[in-house]
Amino acid sequence: MTTLETAQDPASAETTVVVEGMDPAALTQRISVGEHQLVADEPRPIGEDAGPTPYDLLLGALGACTSMTVRMYAKRKDWPLEQVRVSLRHSRIHAQDCEDCETRTGMLDHIDLGIELIGDLDDAQRQRLLLIAGRCPIHQTLTSEIHIVTTSR
Repeated sequence: MTTLETAQDPASAETTVVVEGMDPAALTQRISVGEHQLVADEPRPIGEDAGPTPYDLLLGALGACTSMTVRMYAKRKDWPLEQVRVSLRHSRIHAQDCEDCETRTGMLDHIDLGIELIGDLDDAQRQRLLLIAGRCPIHQTLTSEIHIVTTSR
């Protein structure tokens, strides 16, 4: 593919994301979202370290969505939230080490998500914002059943 493609999905108003290799000899990928361009890669020695890894981008999507959801809620309530800082880390853990997971065998993906709420908020507001954080659409997608259909074009 040599041109940037952006097509509207008839089922939603979301723009199609197009990903294509930038160099046939490398793992570096160009991600096109409408007029926006991002680069993904793997760290050396596997890749060229030209951009965040796919897992970094996944965590970035979850962190951005979490922050936006919390900020929108606080703004609607007119709460004194000045800043939201979300820190995330992905790892693989043994299922048996997860007390509140349904899966009991093998390995599973684990995400640590920490939220720092900056502003003159009381304890009740902070607790409510932490609850609201789990309602971000990306969080909901990642914790629900996902159905991916792969086709050849």
